[in-house]
Amino acid sequence: MSEPLDSSMDSKTREGSFKLYLFLAGLFVTALITCNLIANKFVTVDLGFTQFVLSAGVLPYPITFLITDILSEIYGKKKTNQVVYVGFAASVFVLGILYLGSLFPAIDASPVNESQYNAVFQNSWRVILASMVAYLTAQLIDVRLFHFWKKLTGGKKLWLRNNASTIVSQLVDTTLVVLVLFAGTMPIGDMAELVKDGWIFKVVSALLDTILIYIIIGAIRKKFRLKEGEEIDFL
Repeated sequence: MSEPLDSSMDSKTREGSFKLYLFLAGLFVTALITCNLIANKFVTVDLGFTQFVLSAGVLPYPITFLITDILSEIYGKKKTNQVVYVGFAASVFVLGILYLGSLFPAIDASPVNESQYNAVFQNSWRVILASMVAYLTAQLIDVRLFHFWKKLTGGKKLWLRNNASTIVSQLVDTTLVVLVLFAGTMPIGDMAELVKDGWIFKVVSALLDTILIYIIIGAIRKKFRLKEGEEIDFL
């Protein structure tokens, strides 16, 4: 079972751990907002042995799950959930800004005219709504499952909780996004194909980032002198 790092850590270590937390939180929100803004474009990703038809927003999305797994491992469930909620609030804020931008007509000299703006962002409310519903549900499931496996294994087997939590939560996320975006406008078979391609791509990404998360977690543990399964409490 994980235990928080002694709250009596020196001020320099506390400040360093807090700065890392802010950096990871900022990177998380940036990746999340980028996912929403480019989600309207669908692309084909060719890996040589197979092809995926995906929303472009899926490409940076695995980064968000990698970051929440790092946060969960180092800072614990409570602080990770706080970042998840901040990401949700940021998505709502962006939705409001996009709506505000649509209220004012473009001037004749504008590099982006009215039709171009609408072509890119007119459907963004539905994209962001789909993303918000799926994101909040899947991320909270991911954090909960991560800590379930962490507790069950006594803080060992990082590869298990990293992959098991992400694979399940990504299936939930992909299914909800496709349902909210295309229910009633696309045949069920086509929606199922999009879910399959999106989920398999995310699973492959999760498996590939296993080595990366070991490297990152190892570096963080070394810097802050953490034992396996130990978490930082900087407050």
